[in-house]
Amino acid sequence: MKEENQLEQNKREEPLSLIARAMITGFTGGVIASIAGFVMNYFNFTEISPKSFVLKSWVRASWVDGWLGTAISILIIGLLSLLIALIYYIALRKLYTMWMGVVFGIILWGLIFFVLQPLFPNIPAFVDLEVNTLVSTACLFILYGTFIGYSIAYDYHDTKEKEQKEKEQG
Repeated sequence: MKEENQLEQNKREEPLSLIARAMITGFTGGVIASIAGFVMNYFNFTEISPKSFVLKSWVRASWVDGWLGTAISILIIGLLSLLIALIYYIALRKLYTMWMGVVFGIILWGLIFFVLQPLFPNIPAFVDLEVNTLVSTACLFILYGTFIGYSIAYDYHDTKEKEQKEKEQG
């Protein structure tokens, strides 16, 4: 009877699962990285923008160049980042080191600029890109990989530690 009359504000929410938190991390990382990519493009650190990858390569409409194209690009990259976070969670979550995130970011950069480059006709070939673009995008991908990787690995290890402590206490 007492539990049935418990007030809504006194009820405890169930915590999100590890994989749900990894997905939130992935979406957040994708949105932040794409915004950073747009800022880098605006200040001419790079000759290509995130919009060039996700929209301009396939959509030939005037709205792509405006604010709507930017907003949709940020959303699409956030959604694609869910897949990247899932891959990291499945394959590498147990590796609790910042350096794995750095390596993951470098691998993503290489994958996009070497392997997947033919899928993006709007992007110049690797050898035709300016040095500023290569260095800036590599740094952005390293930061992105570090954010995704270390956040997921930290959350995994922190949760496992808490579970172990609860087992020992109870």
